[in-house]
Amino acid sequence: MKKILLIGTGGTIASKKSSAGLCPQISSSELLSFVPGVKEIADVDVIDLINLDSTNMQPSHWLKMASCIETHFHQYDGFVICHGTDTMAYTAAALSYLIQNSLKPVVITGAQKPIDLDDTDARTNLSDSIRFAACDRAYGVNIVFDGKVIVGTRARKERTHSYNAFSSINFPYPAVIQDSRIVFYIDDKKDVSGPVLFSHSLNTSVGLLKLIPSADADVLDFMAGHYDAVIIESFGVGGLPAYEDNGFKSVLSRRTKAGKIFVMTTQVPLEGSHMSVYEVGRSIKKDYGMIEAYDMTLEATVTKLMWILAKTRVPSEVNDLFHRTVNKDTLF
Repeated sequence: MKKILLIGTGGTIASKKSSAGLCPQISSSELLSFVPGVKEIADVDVIDLINLDSTNMQPSHWLKMASCIETHFHQYDGFVICHGTDTMAYTAAALSYLIQNSLKPVVITGAQKPIDLDDTDARTNLSDSIRFAACDRAYGVNIVFDGKVIVGTRARKERTHSYNAFSSINFPYPAVIQDSRIVFYIDDKKDVSGPVLFSHSLNTSVGLLKLIPSADADVLDFMAGHYDAVIIESFGVGGLPAYEDNGFKSVLSRRTKAGKIFVMTTQVPLEGSHMSVYEVGRSIKKDYGMIEAYDMTLEATVTKLMWILAKTRVPSEVNDLFHRTVNKDTLF
């Protein structure tokens, strides 16, 4: 029987009602008691690592999770992290870069309703996650939620209440779980090579500017003065407004010469950016060497930049690492 480590971090799945609203109060051992059937699937141990509403999750907590898995990596066959849904996609993406080449599965799950309610998705999600973590064909970092397996760098929360809260963005689901059966659509575990690698640092000096019509270039300038890298979430396939004062180009010219990193992504969730299509995108990419995120999720873009900037701030090296598939199971 496989040995699985269940790591509790809080979230709705572990919450109870209080006078101030739902807040995490249920331990990992209690969570496990709601799914007694998993005793037939795996031998599960528990650790209460963090106890937070995931809105309060920070990069330091991602490092703590990765460190916990590294400490216990050789003792267990797989890992399940119970997590709040609001920042789950960020955590999944971050762990995909912090834990590379893992032939052992790291599964992240949670719920839209607490596990102690009669009407909840928590018990199914938790049992499915343990089942997947105990599967010989599973590997790498994935979210398991509502019967779907989602690669860690491809997940996004798209619904605030419904049980089918998460979708896989610009990539198919590797597997689904139906009636206690795991059905694989993609099975490339054999392609993972080399020893497991753990990273131990992140540079959190990454900012995000979401463009709106008539956005002021001074905001981009301010952010570039406060962050090592700024992600610009643009319209359509990607570009910057060319207002009469050419303010955005002026900021890019001055700040890139000072070594600041700019990454272009799109507000449109599906199909990704393509800056070369229109003049508003092609010129700034060509003239200022702007990095393009293409079909990456925003969550993956943010966390990959944090991982890269902890290694280097040299623009050419950042660009190279950003566009390199650094981990087979990250898919970017």
